[in-house]
Amino acid sequence: MNGLLLGKTVVVTGPAKGMGAACTLLLAEQGANLALVGRDTAAIEPVAAEARAKGRRAEVFPVDLMEAGSVDRMAAAVLAAFDSCDVLVNIAGGRGPLGKPFWETTPEEFDEILRLNVTGCFLTMRAFAPTMIAQGSGKIVNVGGTFGLRGRAGRAAYSASKWGLRGITKSAALELGPHNINVNCLCPGMVEGPRFEQVRATMAAKDGISAEEARRKHASEYALQRISTDQDVANGVLFLATDLSRQITGQDLAVDGGWVI
Repeated sequence: MNGLLLGKTVVVTGPAKGMGAACTLLLAEQGANLALVGRDTAAIEPVAAEARAKGRRAEVFPVDLMEAGSVDRMAAAVLAAFDSCDVLVNIAGGRGPLGKPFWETTPEEFDEILRLNVTGCFLTMRAFAPTMIAQGSGKIVNVGGTFGLRGRAGRAAYSASKWGLRGITKSAALELGPHNINVNCLCPGMVEGPRFEQVRATMAAKDGISAEEARRKHASEYALQRISTDQDVANGVLFLATDLSRQITGQDLAVDGGWVI
């Protein structure tokens, strides 16, 4: 189906690369006009240009997602430019310290990843919810992760942030439901790209196997025996951003090939 978001205004955080870029371009293909927000606006501009080449309006807005005043100013600028916000997609996030036991994670490291992955989403939801309430409709899609569905040794800070994001998603779904606003959390597993290549290299070195053997070993943990792609994530975001999911709210959708079953 085409045109599922025709004429809708979609705000996307973290649209510059990887799954963020894939989601942005799929939303554009489905007719969305886009407000693309992030700290590095120069990195976002090429994605905005691709969206415009698809015939969509795409504007870039600077923001520091960990600073309330910056988020409020960004939201005001978006609403002045577009007059509405029909969909908010929170993709921006960080991974935090890798491979550290929690007792070696510094308070600063722990606080930073919670501020980005939880507080950042809270601030954008807080900024755009009143507009959605006034409209009597809206969709919020928060991109979490499967480590927010299962614990993971060596990822305590990241896992805590993604569990926290699920909590705020569910509370917001209850509070915004009476206003016809859906709030859901999409939880990707490992996704093809630079981060997976780093994980694969680490696994290969640790286990004394080749990179390709490490790939097969990692994929064997999934029911479908394959690693997710950026497009898999984008397809999930599109589903939750449209009326195809009109009766779904407060839910966690794992896009992971069957890891958290």
